[in-house]
Amino acid sequence: MSYRYAGIDHVQLAAPRGSEEEARSFFGSLLGMEEIPKPENLRKRGGVWFRCGVHELHIGVQDDFVPASKAHPAFEVHGIGELRSRLEEAGISANEDEPIAGKTRFHIRAPFGNRIEFVENNV
Repeated sequence: MSYRYAGIDHVQLAAPRGSEEEARSFFGSLLGMEEIPKPENLRKRGGVWFRCGVHELHIGVQDDFVPASKAHPAFEVHGIGELRSRLEEAGISANEDEPIAGKTRFHIRAPFGNRIEFVENNV
């Protein structure tokens, strides 16, 4: 093969039109992700982008938005217990899932209803 994968550049989650400030509040202020500027030629589409470790999370607006109930990103976290406490203090329910050996994990619903998972590797 003359090509190879280097990893994932970004993950995009859909959100309803006009939800940029709510995305900034949730992903930026609450989760602590750094907002990064969108390229000038893409700004007219709406949405907002964030840095998550070495990856990017793009929140893109969609007119006929329907939240993803199964498909989801899973963010690797160090200090998952502290994050969970922060979310629960903000009134966001953390939901358990089937255990995976060597991992601590839970999922939540973002403000627009999309599922988001947080994982900490314990090995």
